[in-house]
Amino acid sequence: MRAPTASTPPGAPARLPSIRRRLSLLQVAVALSWGLAVSLVVWFALAHEVDELLDDTLRESAEVLAALVEPGMAARVAPAETPPSPGGHFAWQLVGPEGRVELRSRRAPERPFVPLPVTGFADAAQWRVYGQRIQRGEHLLYVAQSREERREAQMEVALASVLAALVVGLVGAGWLGTRVEQELEPLARSTRALQGYSPLADGAGLPAATRAELAPMHAAIEDLGRRLAERVASERAVSAHAAHALRTPLAGIDAQLAVAMREAPPELVPRLARVRQANERLARVVAALLALFRSGEGVQRRSVELQALLARLPVAGLAVHAQPGAVVDADPDLLTAALSNLLDNAVRHGATTVDIGVRADPGGPVLVVHDDGRGLQESERERLQQALQTQHYEGATGLGLMLADIVARAHGGALRLPAAQRGCRVEMQLPLPV
Repeated sequence: MRAPTASTPPGAPARLPSIRRRLSLLQVAVALSWGLAVSLVVWFALAHEVDELLDDTLRESAEVLAALVEPGMAARVAPAETPPSPGGHFAWQLVGPEGRVELRSRRAPERPFVPLPVTGFADAAQWRVYGQRIQRGEHLLYVAQSREERREAQMEVALASVLAALVVGLVGAGWLGTRVEQELEPLARSTRALQGYSPLADGAGLPAATRAELAPMHAAIEDLGRRLAERVASERAVSAHAAHALRTPLAGIDAQLAVAMREAPPELVPRLARVRQANERLARVVAALLALFRSGEGVQRRSVELQALLARLPVAGLAVHAQPGAVVDADPDLLTAALSNLLDNAVRHGATTVDIGVRADPGGPVLVVHDDGRGLQESERERLQQALQTQHYEGATGLGLMLADIVARAHGGALRLPAAQRGCRVEMQLPLPV
């Protein structure tokens, strides 16, 4: 498992590597490496060609100057009137038979470029020199180009090749990035489809895979969903049968307790009354479980008036006040099971009064249950809210909150435990059907 980084908050999940980010970085790295490699190859290939091109320029410049320097011109032309050099980085000399420089350009040194007479190409300290004999071979015309100019020419070629290769590489990386985004879009669509996938819903299934690589994953997920649905259906059938089997004995126990309370001595009646209340609470739990098991077949929504529904849920020692005229669109059996357990919770936490109402919310109507009991400590409230959000009920929530949250989720909503100044406040969101 990847260890959390320094910037990761304690307890937060480690940031997973991103395929998109890794491919993008790989594209940029490949583009830069390819650009540098191509530019080096181009530079090495062109360096020799640049030298040859510049040598040809020197040779042609020598031929032009040789035509200008006619026989006897060295004796007639003053140094100030010497022909101009072909360029700022070029220089030339006319060397006589004695090895003395008779004419030269302004940048040319006073001594010959090379100490010994040389025809053709030669290398001096800072110059690339080309020598050509003129005037019947008695004089040497040297035309030279500075090495600085040659280096600049090579660097310009190298820089141009690097920039061209990098531009092409980056354009290619951008195009590949766009293609990667397009190829990853089916994966994003599959993710959105999975978010709405419910194996227990009628006709549940994933859309057909649009890429060959996604087909095995789709098949595996659908197979897993099918096996989960079969297991849940089996467990629901067994649990529903067990809960249904409890209803008859519980009804018989209640009837026998009612008879016993009429025939028992007065001193035993309070004890029998408490036993009967416990039996009634157990009967309500069984009824709630049966309603939840039946909810797997689909929520049967209809308009439910709160006052009429709560009139059928009397709880000893608890005054229940319903908002006058409040109506919710919900499954009455499921809502009865949820409210019955929430009212039992309120009694166990010392409540004597419960206010129940409905308020509007952007996410749909919200059923609010607020009691005057002991309430919850902030840490306990946050722990229970986290358990409800993640649906980790085992060991974290009581049966009442768990059943109420399951009922809310069956309607497409959720259960919330907002902070309250007094008592405990439970909000059950019941979105309207789409």
